[in-house]
Amino acid sequence: MTTKVFIAGSMNIKHLDPKVKERIDNIVSQDFEVVVGDADGADTSIQWHLFNLGKAKTTVFCSGHRPRNNVGEWPVESVETKHAEGSRAFFTAKDLRMAEIADFGLMIWDAKSTGTLNNVIELLSRKKKSVVFVNKAKAFKNVGTVEQLEELLGLMSPHAKQKADEKIRLSERIEAIKHDQSQGQMFA
Repeated sequence: MTTKVFIAGSMNIKHLDPKVKERIDNIVSQDFEVVVGDADGADTSIQWHLFNLGKAKTTVFCSGHRPRNNVGEWPVESVETKHAEGSRAFFTAKDLRMAEIADFGLMIWDAKSTGTLNNVIELLSRKKKSVVFVNKAKAFKNVGTVEQLEELLGLMSPHAKQKADEKIRLSERIEAIKHDQSQGQMFA
């Protein structure tokens, strides 16, 4: 069975750091399958890099009927959703599906985007690891535990954390993962 990697990032990141490109090159060279979204910004930059590599096994995920961007004319998985078209919940539907089918994630994060952070949390809640490239720090952070997630959140400004609490119920979701992990340890 082929390993699937969910690669995504913040919409305001338009250019991939060379370290991220190298990581994507490694994923492709290992013949892993890439699942990527259709948004502007990092998703489209990721698609362009995959397209330039020429040999990537890629599937583009979109919410609704047709992707906003599909640079390589790759196979598309359209995720049906009952949420209002164009809403946060509408676009999050494709991300939830990618987190569900992926084995792990590579996220490119600006230390404030709630969409990318939500992807990291979704993967972690499914006991899957992410490697997060923090764009402003130019460094990778591994997130496979709540402690590593909290360390990552330490890079956010108080304002960005407050926004994340409002948009994706950040504190509540962290507590839920901690509860799940503690329940798992009790029965291990």
